[in-house]
Amino acid sequence: MQLKTSLLVALVLSAIGLVSWELYWRSQGYEPTLDDNKHLWAVERDKVNSLTENDVVLTGSSRVLFDIQLDEFEKVTGIRPIQLASAGSSPLPIFHDIVENTDFNGTVIVGVTPPLFFSTTFPQAGPWRRPQLRVDHYHKRTYANRVNHWLSIPLQENLVMMSGHEEEADENIDLKGLLRRIKLAERTGKPQYPPFFEFGTIDSDRNTRMTERTATDTAFANVITNAWKFIITSDGPPPDVEGTTKFFAADAKKFMERGGNLILVRPPSSGMFKGGESKFFPRDKLYDELVKITGAKSYHYEDYDELKDMVCPEWSHLSAEDADIYTRVLAQEMIKDNALTKPTN
Repeated sequence: MQLKTSLLVALVLSAIGLVSWELYWRSQGYEPTLDDNKHLWAVERDKVNSLTENDVVLTGSSRVLFDIQLDEFEKVTGIRPIQLASAGSSPLPIFHDIVENTDFNGTVIVGVTPPLFFSTTFPQAGPWRRPQLRVDHYHKRTYANRVNHWLSIPLQENLVMMSGHEEEADENIDLKGLLRRIKLAERTGKPQYPPFFEFGTIDSDRNTRMTERTATDTAFANVITNAWKFIITSDGPPPDVEGTTKFFAADAKKFMERGGNLILVRPPSSGMFKGGESKFFPRDKLYDELVKITGAKSYHYEDYDELKDMVCPEWSHLSAEDADIYTRVLAQEMIKDNALTKPTN
């Protein structure tokens, strides 16, 4: 009897603790969202194997994730794209995987964020290693990996306390994330990476939208821009423009020769990001040359009146409202140019 009572008390206290913890984080403005991890990415990658020449795949870095909205794209074109973009990544490893390991000959839209696209082909560098790990996981994943992922989805979708990120961002509210927020004095003399909070929500098909808080709360957006400042002003290896262009051009040639439709897009940036990209990654010498070398179709935001003055709240990604506009304009232009053809049925 005493054992049953103790067990009941333990269950009640645990339930009260979990409910209180959940309600507390919801009161802080958090929303349940999925972790955009390698497991979620692999589910979308697997869909490429059954696509037809009428389908569309998106790849690139986080600007493609935030700025191209799947619902809006589908409304305009009649096609719902497969979202394979990866935050903080070069698009080269993922595009290479599509070219080498699939027979897909539909449309691939590649987002060009100059500091990432032209960064490196070195396997251990962050912009390359991050997407390559996702590609490797897809090809090696087990049934246990798949089952664990599907079982976690209902919890992630409904409980804020399950929110997290596989790269352990400071916004995580699990134990690791909370401990990361404790900034101890730096003893090495090296500057500390500033806090970086997640600022988007993601659906099961990886459609990603900026949170309202990021778009409207300047103080919160400044936390993100402080992280961008740190990255922009930190020392690092010079971009490998020649190597990345050559690598991508070879894949582009192979993809287009088998009938693939390649489209390059350059999403908006603003603030310090736009200034740095204009100075160190000039359009005429990098992006325009890439278009010329590959022969791909191109859509640069500066070429359209509706897009050229868009402001990114944290310098690098569009608000949900502006992302809808960007997607509609982009898709309409592609249809108008016959870069994309609406399905007839």
